[in-house]
Amino acid sequence: MAEAKPAPMHSEARGVFSSETFSVASDTERYKGNVVGITERLISDPDGNYYSRDVVFHPGAVAIAAVTDQDEIYLVRQYRAPVDGCIWEIPAGKKDVAGEPDEVTARRELEEEAGLKAGVFEPLIGVYQSAGFSDEFCQIFLARDLQTVPQQLEGPEELDMELARFSVSRCLDMIERSEITDAKTVAAIYAVSQRL
Repeated sequence: MAEAKPAPMHSEARGVFSSETFSVASDTERYKGNVVGITERLISDPDGNYYSRDVVFHPGAVAIAAVTDQDEIYLVRQYRAPVDGCIWEIPAGKKDVAGEPDEVTARRELEEEAGLKAGVFEPLIGVYQSAGFSDEFCQIFLARDLQTVPQQLEGPEELDMELARFSVSRCLDMIERSEITDAKTVAAIYAVSQRL
């Protein structure tokens, strides 16, 4: 496989700060799929030694904490192949339209998955989903002033998913009982609980 030139990953706006002691020596692409790519990254450590890490590159994602006037949060329960089971999570989707602004993607995902349109839409928080092996960054939005629109479900997982809404306090209890374990959803619920 060909050597790829390392791309700069530093974005202080996303909480990533340049390292003065570690550096990327090279990237070698090992796999390129429809959604993700896997690269073997060669790193130079503070002692000048080299080691490699597998890195999953992802186009990024958006997610939406849709909160009702009664301070309930919409969640979807859907099958996720990597964990071979159903989990509760906030509506979300990958950034699969090149150059499309995050908010536009998020608004579309909210309509498709939850059948909701928001009058108030603002950035809430952003999180790396699993920075130990992937660069997937998820921008989470807060949606308020909700109106119902037709859902536009696609694919077998979405066609089988359940849509429900829970109070913020119930969501916090569900997190404590490990009924909600999706990282972006946990982060979003805690962020929403601080805003209400």
